[in-house]
Amino acid sequence: MEEYLQQLPQQLVNGLTLGGVYALIAIGYTMVYGILGMLNFAHGEVYMIGGFAGWWVLHLLTRGNELLVNAVMVIALMIIIAMAVSGLVGIMAERFAYRPLRNAPRMNLLLSALGVSIFLQNLVLHYQGAKVRLFHIAALIPESIRSFHIGSTVFSFMRILVIVITFLLMGLLTLMIKKTRVGKAMRATAQDIEAAAFMGIDVDRIVVFVFLIGSALGGAAGALVGLLFTQVDYYVGFQAGLKGFTAAVLGGIGSIYGAMLGGILLGLTESLAVTFFPSAYKDVVAFAILILVLIFRPWGLVGEKIPEKV
Repeated sequence: MEEYLQQLPQQLVNGLTLGGVYALIAIGYTMVYGILGMLNFAHGEVYMIGGFAGWWVLHLLTRGNELLVNAVMVIALMIIIAMAVSGLVGIMAERFAYRPLRNAPRMNLLLSALGVSIFLQNLVLHYQGAKVRLFHIAALIPESIRSFHIGSTVFSFMRILVIVITFLLMGLLTLMIKKTRVGKAMRATAQDIEAAAFMGIDVDRIVVFVFLIGSALGGAAGALVGLLFTQVDYYVGFQAGLKGFTAAVLGGIGSIYGAMLGGILLGLTESLAVTFFPSAYKDVVAFAILILVLIFRPWGLVGEKIPEKV
């Protein structure tokens, strides 16, 4: 037991790192579902494109083992451009694949989302190939500051960066939703899209904005994970999408705060599972918890129970 307690601080740091990333991905799922009632299964590929966008920024601004500009500027550009590219992909998907089917049966939207997912995955495969792209972290972060220890806990620069940026983005999103007019319009549209339209809210613009924000956060997560694990390939979006969707359902799909909570809990669960079980079983533990939540509380941890129609 003492050995497990010694590992606990390290696993908590690892869990917060993963949980912040899962939360950013889950927010994209839950924002779209909260307004349109659809599951955007192409969101994992949007995350993957964000990872590739970040890789290209680092690749173009690196010569050998030297950066062409300041490292802080490179990291900022990686995240900003990844968010911009992923946000643009999300907007285009909404405009051409989802908007024409908005009044169609839910199954049509689901099939369209799966089609967009397959299209984006194969598009990236065609232009980037199946080869794993490696992030040259050696040029970005000097070895002297790459990690430090507090007791037996290792704090890597990248893990701290991921935790700080993910929680900062979630905080900014919370302020935007609570304090701005567009945030109020988003909440009104999510509550009743028809009533919001009658009250003068431009529903189409709000839907586009939701896809933009959700996709941009997914792109930021892709770039951050690329920096953390130093690689990206065309297939990473599949597993990331599953984890983000799991986090959204765990917290209560349709609830942004539920997505944040679900992502953090899922990351902590996976990390703590490694303490007691072989690492190969971490996904089993995470999905077992999801199944239990769906059985005993299908509306999620903080979601609202929808009354049954009589």
